[in-house]
Amino acid sequence: MVRLYKSLVRPHLEYCVSAWSPHYFKDKELLERVQHRFTRMFKDLRQRNYGERLKSLNLWPLEERRNRQDLIEVFKVYKGFMRLSIDELFERDANIKGTRGHTLRLKKKQC
Repeated sequence: MVRLYKSLVRPHLEYCVSAWSPHYFKDKELLERVQHRFTRMFKDLRQRNYGERLKSLNLWPLEERRNRQDLIEVFKVYKGFMRLSIDELFERDANIKGTRGHTLRLKKKQC
């Protein structure tokens, strides 16, 4: 069942997530509810809470997967693997006091 979920359902939930990642809590909850409902399909796991069910099925919450994908996209832009320039999306922060040794600190540009 987990293989079917990972190959058939989750790709629909995560398609182009770096472009449309939900901002509102209610939208995030609607997506997470799909995975929540899937984990309750296993009779022996129904009594556990959601976090324990995810751990026993070796799944991540969808919010964590979206955060990870966002970090991967920023890395690709920074390293030049994409056509975008890092300066189009971010500006370098001149306040380097709190970075603990590295000189790269990015800020999102204001709209």
